[in-house]
Amino acid sequence: INISVFPPSNACIGRYILNMQITSCGHTYQRCLGDFYVLFNPWCADDPVYMDNQAHREEYVLNEHGILYEGVHKHITSRPWHFGQFEDGILDICLKILDMGASYHHGSDRDHCWRNDPVHVSMVVNHMISSHTTSSIMKIPENNDYLKGTKPFSWNGSVPILQQWYNGRCRPVRYGYCGSLAAVMCTVMRCLGIPSRVVTNFCFPCSIENPLGINEIFDCTGKNLCGKDKLWRYHCWNESWMARRDLNQCCGDWQCLDPTPLETGRGSACSGPTWVRSIREGELDLDYDGHHMFSRVNSNYVGWLSQNNAKKTKFFCDAWPCGQQLITKSVGSEQFEDITGAYKYEIGSVKNKEAYYRAYRRIHPGYCNASNCHIERELSSLKNPFLSDSGINMRLKMANCPMYGEDVQLHWLLENLRSENKNLKFNLCAQIITYSGCPMDQFWKDSVNVTLGPREVKKIPLCISYSQYGPYLCDHNIMKVVAVSDPECGEVLMVSRDIVINRPPVIVKLLSQPRLKVPCTAEISFCNPLQEDMKNCVMTLEGCGLFKEPMTIDLGTLASNQQARTIVEFTPYRLGSHRLLANFGCHKF
Repeated sequence: INISVFPPSNACIGRYILNMQITSCGHTYQRCLGDFYVLFNPWCADDPVYMDNQAHREEYVLNEHGILYEGVHKHITSRPWHFGQFEDGILDICLKILDMGASYHHGSDRDHCWRNDPVHVSMVVNHMISSHTTSSIMKIPENNDYLKGTKPFSWNGSVPILQQWYNGRCRPVRYGYCGSLAAVMCTVMRCLGIPSRVVTNFCFPCSIENPLGINEIFDCTGKNLCGKDKLWRYHCWNESWMARRDLNQCCGDWQCLDPTPLETGRGSACSGPTWVRSIREGELDLDYDGHHMFSRVNSNYVGWLSQNNAKKTKFFCDAWPCGQQLITKSVGSEQFEDITGAYKYEIGSVKNKEAYYRAYRRIHPGYCNASNCHIERELSSLKNPFLSDSGINMRLKMANCPMYGEDVQLHWLLENLRSENKNLKFNLCAQIITYSGCPMDQFWKDSVNVTLGPREVKKIPLCISYSQYGPYLCDHNIMKVVAVSDPECGEVLMVSRDIVINRPPVIVKLLSQPRLKVPCTAEISFCNPLQEDMKNCVMTLEGCGLFKEPMTIDLGTLASNQQARTIVEFTPYRLGSHRLLANFGCHKF
């Protein structure tokens, strides 16, 4: 007997058991034929997750290899990631996640009726990643303290995280960051059949009091003071493709889901799903958490100089807009795709202003009947004046692309826009900044007197040596350099630059041709570029289809300029395109 099962497009996803009952000569026999899984089907036109582009299905459903983008908008870095949605046992883990989070929206999961709706499934997964009180998949370290867990940036893929959560009786894995949270969610969603991708937003505001305003406070030396608001250098979230029946959508579109719990003024919570197009149009009443997602790409930056912890003054600066750039991995390519236009119209355009006014009235009910001119005047009063309004233009330009161990070289460019002399005193400083905008140690300070003749352009070289920043950088490879004029000279001018310090590369070289179920060898090499020893050196290797579980190699201590070479052997156990990832860690990073 051949049996074919055709589940309807509105069937609930999950594991099913198929039984057969045979009655013959008055006797009834029960026979279990086996079990099978029903998932969402982006190849089926009747399914709410249907995606009609085959290349997009291959990228957003079938591809196990991804890229996470980090850094700052002027220096974007990338790191490969193994989603591993087809690894053994991952599907059962993903269904366990739905079981554990079933009561989030529905109180009881006795009828499983919500499991045929990708909207509710995505909400449950989103909540389970890091917002569940006791059984979330991963935790973010508090106050950047991760001594009791794994370093957040040391993970190479989702599979070890999901396996550790499942084998640890569904206790949160310690620790992750926004990128690993979004990537794990992408793995779960792809595994369940929902097309998904990881998006990175550069210049991401996190404000508790004013949803459309972000405040940064500096002292007279240029030091960034820790306030309530944080300007994240980047933030990662997830996008999933589905037709929203609750919004009467007949075709699929991208929905934004942010699994990272962020402070909203009403407690810490994840966000979404939010229709990406509704964010661009400012239609915030349409969707879940629309005002949160809109503010994260459209907030206004306001910079303040604090004098003696009392008086605060707005300084002249050319601030970058929040939501400066949004990117994701391109389809079928290792390059990134700029998708900023999907979230916001071109800054300054008529459509951009109309969407902003529409959203402003919904976020601030007191302005629901206000004219566009009234709102524009209110916004203009909050913004910092431009540097050109003071008669001076300034910017900090990188002279090199520093790697860990190298000095940072900058050019400080100043231009006098007026026909009279300018005599100014500037305080300069450099400070470590975490990716989430938390100011750390200020490790370099200087003071410079600058004289500019009429219409004069001047270039001043700046150098920050490794011996100055090295002891403070640790896992946070971002520093902020600031030049601020002395308030006693009159108008306060400020220019800043976020700088990413690149980490030394790990070189992977295959020594034999990989073949299915045939041992293969590879050489992994790393050179210590510092003028000091690297201690507690560890190499972590991972590869879907290559290693059943990550391989950790203890390298001990590497002397200055010493090169470590390691030969590893593995046996590919699955056909397909595979990627061997190597991650190096030591006491420095």
